[in-house]
Amino acid sequence: MDIKNGVGPSKVFIKNTEKAYAYLIDFLVEKFPQIPKEEWLKRMDQGLVLDEEGIPQSASDQCRTNTFIYYYRSIEVEESIPFQELIVYEDEHLLIADKPHFLPVTPAGHYLQETLLVRLKNKTGIKDLTPIHRIDRETAGLVAFSKKAQDRNLYQVLFRERQIKKTYEAIAPYQEHLKDQFPIERVSRIEESDIFIQMQEVSGEPNSDTVIQLLEVSKPWARYQLELGTGKKHQLRVHMNALGMPIKYDKIYPNIMTQAIMGKDFSEPLQLLAKQLSFKDPVTQLEHEFQSSFVLSL
Repeated sequence: MDIKNGVGPSKVFIKNTEKAYAYLIDFLVEKFPQIPKEEWLKRMDQGLVLDEEGIPQSASDQCRTNTFIYYYRSIEVEESIPFQELIVYEDEHLLIADKPHFLPVTPAGHYLQETLLVRLKNKTGIKDLTPIHRIDRETAGLVAFSKKAQDRNLYQVLFRERQIKKTYEAIAPYQEHLKDQFPIERVSRIEESDIFIQMQEVSGEPNSDTVIQLLEVSKPWARYQLELGTGKKHQLRVHMNALGMPIKYDKIYPNIMTQAIMGKDFSEPLQLLAKQLSFKDPVTQLEHEFQSSFVLSL
């Protein structure tokens, strides 16, 4: 299926089950209750719902089983992110981008066009561009992309098997009582908490490790280097918070601060930066070391 404005379609399979649907629209409304019928009708009118042959579907089309239906996401109003990404490296197989704060890596929720992946697809025209790893929307810094589908797994193995060095920087409170303990290795078990979106440290076999080094002090803040071992969700934010050093402008740790869907405040970006990526390219065998051009200032 075609890429539309940098975005490929999603797909859903209609099984041959006991329940029969007279029309395709009936199946879609029941399958995706969070999407109102009016939205599906609008997408159909815009040619954004297609069958396996790429033929646009309408509200009067019958529901056929044992087939895929392809559909494109649509967002009525999407807020512009007023910061630009940079391409810091590109060869035949690999693309390294420097992501600004606030920009999601991939489409989700209220973000579609204003995502790093879609921006880069629109900019480069590379249909098979795929992120090899992710960083949080609030975090700035380096993100690696595979340009060819056949290379994707080779690059993803680097992250799964920890064959890549990932170094971050953060601004967080300076803790006098910890000054003689650096570098600090934080090893713990991180799991989802009962509080929406937050992760937490719990007892049990460790599944996360971070090495923290003190780089610079300007009280009451300090700049830290964080070397990521594993890559659990929010790992750096959880570990820094557990040490009494929550990252500056963190809206999730230690307490969740409500953020507007539209009209966001861009004046206080999370002071966390994916500063460096180092690895041996599994395709070209080149030794790579990339540095973000963004800087966190005390």
